[in-house]
Amino acid sequence: MKKIINYFLQGLLYIAPFAITAYIIYILFNFIDNLLDGILEKYLGTDIPGLGLIVIFFFLVMVGMIGKSILAQPIKIIFNRVLEKAPFLKFIYSALNDLFSAFVGKERKFKKPVIVLVNPVSNLEKLGFITEEDLSKLNEKEKVAVYFPHSYNFSGELFIVPKDQVRSIDVNPAMVMKFIVSGGATGI
Repeated sequence: MKKIINYFLQGLLYIAPFAITAYIIYILFNFIDNLLDGILEKYLGTDIPGLGLIVIFFFLVMVGMIGKSILAQPIKIIFNRVLEKAPFLKFIYSALNDLFSAFVGKERKFKKPVIVLVNPVSNLEKLGFITEEDLSKLNEKEKVAVYFPHSYNFSGELFIVPKDQVRSIDVNPAMVMKFIVSGGATGI
């Protein structure tokens, strides 16, 4: 029974982001399609099925363009001013922002999968990701920072380990992350 619940939760984790996004687009589509049907029927006397989908597509493209060019900078400035006045909020925001940017975006940190020798006596090894190779600010020139995600969780631990105990592996980082988070159930 416990395995079934774990598989259910794992399936939910895989499906939830897609399902929520699809549901929001579906609601928007119905709203816009119904709104446009009434307007087109009233003024043109015709009905164009699926016009809401085209409108949603162009709307999202426009929002992306405007957000990237015009609105992004002023909103960032205002947001940074608010964060400067609320240090605790800034701490939480920067930690979450760093975490999310480590997974996606230009500054992805989880792109160097490694195997780390954790216990030389028993030859115990652990999968992780090098997140920082230069630890000179910590006076650790022969060590690297390795992040070890937890299985079935959105957390992990950061270890500072000797470079000679870290071995790079030539595997797709996304597959390694999926393998770790699934507790090895997905396979590599």
